[in-house]
Amino acid sequence: MSQSTHNPSDHSGLELLLFQIPQSFLLQLGTVSTMALLVATKATSETFIALGTASEELFRGERLPILNFPEPSNLQE
Repeated sequence: MSQSTHNPSDHSGLELLLFQIPQSFLLQLGTVSTMALLVATKATSETFIALGTASEELFRGERLPILNFPEPSNLQE
């Protein structure tokens, strides 16, 4: 059986022209961006729910002024 002699510290990370970015930093960057996206999604959904509730209240008429309509007069007396 042939054994694979792979040393993960030799080529771990993203190699650019002048420097190398370690895999742990890329993993942290991906984790932070994913967590920020989840928090932003939750905040956005709660905002839309509050906006929908407020618009329902407006259209239901609780916050609309009461209009006094004149009574229809009887022309046949």
